[in-house]
Amino acid sequence: MKFEKIIRTDESKTTLLIRLMVGTVFLSEGIQKFLFPALLGAGRFEKIGLPAPEFLGNLVGGFEILCGILILIGLATRLASIPLITIMLIAIAATKYKILINKGFWEMMHESRTDWAMLLGNGFLLIKGAGRWSADKILTEKWSRKQI
Repeated sequence: MKFEKIIRTDESKTTLLIRLMVGTVFLSEGIQKFLFPALLGAGRFEKIGLPAPEFLGNLVGGFEILCGILILIGLATRLASIPLITIMLIAIAATKYKILINKGFWEMMHESRTDWAMLLGNGFLLIKGAGRWSADKILTEKWSRKQI
């Protein structure tokens, strides 16, 4: 699949709101994994029992920063959403399963509301693309003009 097809997007102006929400949250969370590693990075990963917590903390933090920036500017938005969807699925499975088993469905849903919002926001961006005000849209228009 050509890169042009991957970044093709529509004229939606409101997609910017989803990009701002998702991109800002992941950029902030990624930075915090490096600023506060014992609490939000490797220390948290070790506490929940993930293997190689130092490596994973840095890897996840790096992906959150890079993909958060890409989503904010709307560059390669669909590609940037894929690692973030993976991160959210693992986060939900690793941290919310015990809540579901020990405290029930509603407590798990309450505790995972931000996780679900980020997962669904990224799913939206994967399906829809970056929208009108994005680097993806600018590149798509440039390529379209070259082909005429």
